Amino acid sequence: MMSFMTTKYTEKALQESRRFGVKPVPMLRPLGWLARGWQDLRHCALASLLQGLLMAAAGALIFVLAHDRFWLLAGAFSGFLLVAPILATGLYALSRQLELGRPAGLSTVFQAWKPHDGRLIAFGLLLALAGTGWVLTSAALVRSFAGVPVNTPHDFLRHVVLNDRSHVFEAWLALGALLAAPMFASSLVAVPLMLDRQIGVLGAVFTSWRAVMEYPAPVALWAALIMFLTLLGMATGMLGLIVVLPWLGHASWHAYRDLVEPKGLAAMD
Repeated sequence: MMSFMTTKYTEKALQESRRFGVKPVPMLRPLGWLARGWQDLRHCALASLLQGLLMAAAGALIFVLAHDRFWLLAGAFSGFLLVAPILATGLYALSRQLELGRPAGLSTVFQAWKPHDGRLIAFGLLLALAGTGWVLTSAALVRSFAGVPVNTPHDFLRHVVLNDRSHVFEAWLALGALLAAPMFASSLVAVPLMLDRQIGVLGAVFTSWRAVMEYPAPVALWAALIMFLTLLGMATGMLGLIVVLPWLGHASWHAYRDLVEPKGLAAMD
């Protein structure tokens, strides 16, 4: 019975995803997403930067709580990136309002975070579960196989990254990529799509995967830009994230709009 219900739910999600198309994008289109995201950031500076401040503060809190436990901190920061798509919900809402020619401000953000239905909540819980799983896996791997305590960035660099007598760092990267790649593929356009259209969680995830599989090159460039800018923001003592995170959030809305043609589904009010 459970298998039958799961199959029916999966078929329904596939049908939802197939009701609209994935649009072709050129290789360098992600640079255009950044340009348009920057324009949105300028138009909604207060609301955008306030969200960036809150997310940067969350990153700083992670650092404060685990500053002398780098075996935990390394996984916690990368886990933070896994849940970032749901944290950017208010930024997607701002870009959507601007696109529709409507006023966009803090009220838009508050409205976006109201639990109208369970779709975004369910997807957020799934991302949080994946992030927590990676944090625990990362911590267990580093603590178990590094051979010595890894409490500082210097310890991590010396005993994990530059340790030529073990393959802990390679295993850490491989496991991280094994989790991050499917999570990125699942969330590429899922959250802005659910914010914009009446579609289930699994249907939105299938759409993200379709976009990745049909246009892997520009999507890979987009992933690299996200990683580079996020690391750059972290390198400034988290201060750069105040600007970088909302910039990427707005740009991600334009990635969704360029990749997906959702006219086959009813729009959200």
